[in-house]
Amino acid sequence: MNTKSLLITTVVAFILVFFTDFLIHGVWLAPVYAATHQLWRPESEMKGFMPWLAAGQFLSAATFAVLWAVGFAQKAKLSCSLKYGVTMGLFFQSSTLINYAVSPLTPEIAAKWFISGVLQCALLGVVVFFVYKPKAE
Repeated sequence: MNTKSLLITTVVAFILVFFTDFLIHGVWLAPVYAATHQLWRPESEMKGFMPWLAAGQFLSAATFAVLWAVGFAQKAKLSCSLKYGVTMGLFFQSSTLINYAVSPLTPEIAAKWFISGVLQCALLGVVVFFVYKPKAE
């Protein structure tokens, strides 16, 4: 494993997750969240939880990058990275199905979380393919 490349890949992955989460939740889903405000913490309270959100996003990005580096990167092709991303997206989004079953989420929120999460991970798979450089054999 190439530690320096892994650290760079983790940072790039985190930036991508942070940015795409902002687009997904802060822009695209903002009107849906406003219409279902009773399900969420007030915005003033939510700001105090930003470090927790960032920590979760960083942990997701780091896990994604480490699994790529140790399991796939050495002999990977672009098509492999896309399959990896979609598979990881399905894995991550299994929690959306569980949350939908146990929380009063609307079908629209659950569907948009699921679809955007899988697409986000597919993009992340492609990005880690291009950023992470394994050590030469």
